[in-house]
Amino acid sequence: MSLLQFCKTERQKAVISRVEKGMSQRAIAKDLGLTKSTIVGHVDAVKSNAVKQGYSPEHDYLHPVPDGFVLKGISTLYNDEGKPVSQWVKSQTDKERQLEMLVERMEQSLDAVPPFKPTKPPKKSDDRLLSLLTITDFHVGSACWEAETGDNFDTKIAAEIFLNAMHDMLAACPNSKTGMLNILGDFIHFDGINLQPVTSGGGHILDADTRYTKIVDVAMSIVREAVKMMLARFERVVVVVAEGNHDISSSVWLRKYIKHLFEGSRVEVIDNPFPYYAYLHGNCMLGFHHGHKMKLANLHKLFASEPRFREMWGQASAGVYIHMGHYHHERVIEDGGAIAEMHPSLTGRSSYEARGGWMSQRGAKVITYDKLEGEVHRTTIRPRM
Repeated sequence: MSLLQFCKTERQKAVISRVEKGMSQRAIAKDLGLTKSTIVGHVDAVKSNAVKQGYSPEHDYLHPVPDGFVLKGISTLYNDEGKPVSQWVKSQTDKERQLEMLVERMEQSLDAVPPFKPTKPPKKSDDRLLSLLTITDFHVGSACWEAETGDNFDTKIAAEIFLNAMHDMLAACPNSKTGMLNILGDFIHFDGINLQPVTSGGGHILDADTRYTKIVDVAMSIVREAVKMMLARFERVVVVVAEGNHDISSSVWLRKYIKHLFEGSRVEVIDNPFPYYAYLHGNCMLGFHHGHKMKLANLHKLFASEPRFREMWGQASAGVYIHMGHYHHERVIEDGGAIAEMHPSLTGRSSYEARGGWMSQRGAKVITYDKLEGEVHRTTIRPRM
């Protein structure tokens, strides 16, 4: 057993390999051109990673748990001479590491996806305009029964409504150079934990229409078709696939799929693990968050104070527009130099909503922004079969 297997960076491997050869920390620092305190920091970090997985020889921890798990507890039985004779190791799932492993596997598998063949852009468009097409809380894979909820909704209906909505929104767009597909979270109804229809966080049972594998096929196909429709309409296409509370990991693979499929074409995917997203269009800043982590009234504070967005905020003389979903209804707040907007959903009314007495009008927004003037046009479309 070696500490090398618990290193997470090449620098850590370089340090630990020298430690295990018997080199002093002072010699390692000189050899690598680092300070002794830096070497100590790397050693401590690796030992900390090892302990989390159950490996620490000085404490008689010699049976590490597999990658993707963390140590929950160890019980050791010692003999009269103080030597360990039996040991019981308890572990639990390391959710953060398992998500990292999932992303790594998806990245590797998507390398084999054949890229989309580039198409010619439209001949004429207005460089100053960006049209934002927002679809939020669509819940592909949910099941709604009209007799109970007032709406019928299943995977087949979802595919028809989504593609019809894309057609209607594109028809309503001005002649914009840039089109932005804003999938604002909870596009997929559940994450398929053990392939079961339950929420990612609380494990609540959901009304589901079909198997998770079929939901994956439908989601990939309709989003792929939507991007192709947008490429025929706009010179540039930008895609946001935001994390939602129902599709924390599913939003990752959907985002990665679109990124790899359209790599080298006129498509840009905003791909980051941070559940807040931003884009600068001229002097107009657009911000996005599903709404499961922060309330609408506080979003402007996050986008103004977050270090990675500050420069963008400072350039947004034409306005800051923040978009959110999560609650399936509409609301607009203007505060702190930004307009924060909550979007409606096209999905059917669930049994949870119906039994709780919650009601909202179904719809989706297409909003057009001018680089210098901010919002200049908007249209609301309604679901149709």
